[in-house]
Amino acid sequence: MERAVAERDGALWPLGDGAPLAALIAAGAPLDALVGDAPLGAGARLTVPLRPGKIVAIGLNYMDHIREAGMAVPAGPLVFTKFTTSLIGDGEAIRIDRAVTARVDWEVELAVVVGRRMTRVAAQDALSYIFGYTVANDVSARDVQFSDGQWVRGKSLDTFCPLGPVIVTADEVADPQALALRTRVNGEVMQDSTTAEMVFGVADLLSFCSHSFTLEPGDVLLTGTPWGCGEFMDPVRSLADGDVVETEVERIGALRNPVAELR
Repeated sequence: MERAVAERDGALWPLGDGAPLAALIAAGAPLDALVGDAPLGAGARLTVPLRPGKIVAIGLNYMDHIREAGMAVPAGPLVFTKFTTSLIGDGEAIRIDRAVTARVDWEVELAVVVGRRMTRVAAQDALSYIFGYTVANDVSARDVQFSDGQWVRGKSLDTFCPLGPVIVTADEVADPQALALRTRVNGEVMQDSTTAEMVFGVADLLSFCSHSFTLEPGDVLLTGTPWGCGEFMDPVRSLADGDVVETEVERIGALRNPVAELR
């Protein structure tokens, strides 16, 4: 059974009466007041931290990634989505169906969790609407992504959105544009950059999206990935059965996901 929890001193404590985290965020109650009286048992483990109503994603939003891809700087944010059925948590396997894709890539991303309903919010106010931040791996089937001509299917295959391991509340991150982020595959560093490389910062992205569609409490915004994707290496590198991918954002933590081929 999935339920919202808080992590304190290495133990997991229940939040609320078993309601999912997205519902608690929407209710607006201070989470400290909802922490239970006793930690969960030793068998409790973290899974995907929340089930958002929607996942909004941004492409080509890091200058170093744009340079490695040899593409032009976009005039405005490039918005797409990942279906929520692609979500998995820390420790769960990224599963590759070789009947669908042969080139699977990694993308570490800072993920933003919306805390309040956002409609036509100015950029200077946007950060005050954030509940917190977490880590995402925007796993991508590059052959599908490029052959389709749009990105949703290649980005939304089942298990292609690891998210977690925790959500750090917004007050713990003074500046979302000053965070280091990295990817390691089998211990080898593949991506190593900073959110300062973003073309459009977190506040601008939230404002831009809110002027086109409403963002609800618990929605997740993936803010783009830096250089170091395997698709743009020479030779191209793709994830394979038995690999272990770690995606990490400073002040939040690291996601660790094994890779397995569907049999």
